[in-house]
Amino acid sequence: MTVTALIVAAGRGERLGGDVPKQFRPLGGKPVLRWAVEALLPHPRINSVRVVVARGQEHQAASVLDGLAVGEFIEGGAERSDSVLNGLAAVGTGTVLVHDAARPFCPPAVVDRLLEALDDADGAVPVLPVADTLAEGGAMLEGHIDRKRLLRIQTPQAFHVEDLLYAYEEAGRSAATDESSVMLAAGLNVATVEGDPALDKLTTAADWDRAEAILASRLVPRTGMGFDVHAFAGDGPLMLGGISVPHGRGLQGHSDADVVLHAITDALLGAAGLGDIGEHFPPSDPRWKGASSDIFLAHSARLIGESGGVIDHVDCTIIAEEPKVGPHRSAMRERIASILGLRTGQVSIKATTTEGLGFTGRREGIAAQAVASIRMPF
Repeated sequence: MTVTALIVAAGRGERLGGDVPKQFRPLGGKPVLRWAVEALLPHPRINSVRVVVARGQEHQAASVLDGLAVGEFIEGGAERSDSVLNGLAAVGTGTVLVHDAARPFCPPAVVDRLLEALDDADGAVPVLPVADTLAEGGAMLEGHIDRKRLLRIQTPQAFHVEDLLYAYEEAGRSAATDESSVMLAAGLNVATVEGDPALDKLTTAADWDRAEAILASRLVPRTGMGFDVHAFAGDGPLMLGGISVPHGRGLQGHSDADVVLHAITDALLGAAGLGDIGEHFPPSDPRWKGASSDIFLAHSARLIGESGGVIDHVDCTIIAEEPKVGPHRSAMRERIASILGLRTGQVSIKATTTEGLGFTGRREGIAAQAVASIRMPF
């Protein structure tokens, strides 16, 4: 039977605060929604992944999920139940895994357990036991609650599409705190399988910190080096560190010849094991003639983010007798940080001369050497 993962991403994320809905906020350098989709898309028993988004969020979702096979977006509704029903209508038949986008890490084993349990039940949900002592009361405790039979319900939740549609028709949308509650209200049975702490929902700032810690535990540090050189040619100004620096001569190159951005790009690609700038942007390709080098740097950052990596710091030393770098250092750091989505403090720009030695000492060109520190999944 066809299995569809239906990811509900139509919420506003108001409890977390901020101007960006939480499903689009970056987590470890990658948007939460992309984490959720990438966790389910490769599973061998899932035939397709569909995403429900709020009206007006289609463009944002398309940007976040660029390159992933998620099909046409499904428009959500005012309430979660409306969004799920719209999704079920689009899915049509088969088995559906209804999942919250705010649960970005879904272990494949949970999906396996859900689908196996669905063979003998109308629905299946992942659960975890309640570990804390529970009580009733306000300012004063009034009594404790036996936690032995209490469970924390997570997503994804597995159902036969026809059964879930029937449950909504029978019980109504008001019964929906989640899909399992609708199933039970309609008199259908729902099996439980072992959940996973990684599936805890992102709701508060503390949840976000927890998720970042989970990602950090999965990453290992890597270091990459980059080097570039360009000769002076033609009239200035010249591009250096992503900004235009006043100078009587420019730099010669197929693109805008920004040695700083080229060196940092190579350092990042090297750290991630993704080749070098020439492989991604061959000088023989006319598309890159005169191109702005911020395209190259942004590309390397995007590849690292899509691989689940995080950029921690970049450091570049400019080797030149001229022009003087000091007056432009702050602007370069800010521009590079902006391109990479980093804080300015994560970017270092230094300059040195070769005391009149070599081609830079003879004022024939500029060289740059960069080091990048990143963390990647192991």
